[in-house]
Amino acid sequence: MSSLKVSKRNCPIWDRLITEANDVVNREPNLEDFFRKAILSFGDIESSISYVLADQLQQNDCDLEKTQSIIYNALIAELDIYEKISKDINTVVDRDPACITFYQPILFFKGFQSLQVYRAANHYWKIGDIATAFYLQSRASQVFDIDIHPAADIGKGVLMDHATGLVIGETSKVGDGTSILHGVTLGGTGMDVGDRHPKVGENVTISANVSILGNINIGDDVKIGAGSLVLENLPAGCTAVGVPAKIIK
Repeated sequence: MSSLKVSKRNCPIWDRLITEANDVVNREPNLEDFFRKAILSFGDIESSISYVLADQLQQNDCDLEKTQSIIYNALIAELDIYEKISKDINTVVDRDPACITFYQPILFFKGFQSLQVYRAANHYWKIGDIATAFYLQSRASQVFDIDIHPAADIGKGVLMDHATGLVIGETSKVGDGTSILHGVTLGGTGMDVGDRHPKVGENVTISANVSILGNINIGDDVKIGAGSLVLENLPAGCTAVGVPAKIIK
């Protein structure tokens, strides 16, 4: 798999990752093998990410190289995948004060990792390889405790911070630049079929343990306080808290 490489003329994040990985190898030699296998042995970010994810998701009956190939082939098939991955990484670095390097999201942050698994699963869903999409979803749910349906529509530059217990339903939509913390549910009410999940706008902040239920719209730049239950549309730019959530600003 390491022989599969994509040549790009302008890859600032990949260049930064190589520099950081070499710095770690020189400073912390105990991690040399880990960083070489995960980053330094590859020529592009898609290969590196597909290896890291496969190493997490592989099962005994589906070896690492096969799982890596499944993920890698999905990523390179998406024309804008480098832009999506780059914006996802930049968003984590910019918004998460715990993130001080570019390699952390790829190697250590399961919110970022599960988002990239979703991107691969979503590719297979769109081309009709439903079983492959569900395989990736299921393994990610088991490994990361994050359940994102492969049919969901998730934009670029999305931050899933910590993300344990996150659930995003089949007909959900998440706009560019949105931040989602742990324990969040974008789910149905249990009484609807078809298009039954929330549509979240751009640059929305969804705090920890928020439940947004039903086919409702959350406008751009909305902030939702921790532990809130959202059952109705929220207009752009507002702040809402409570059970059920009420607009306070």
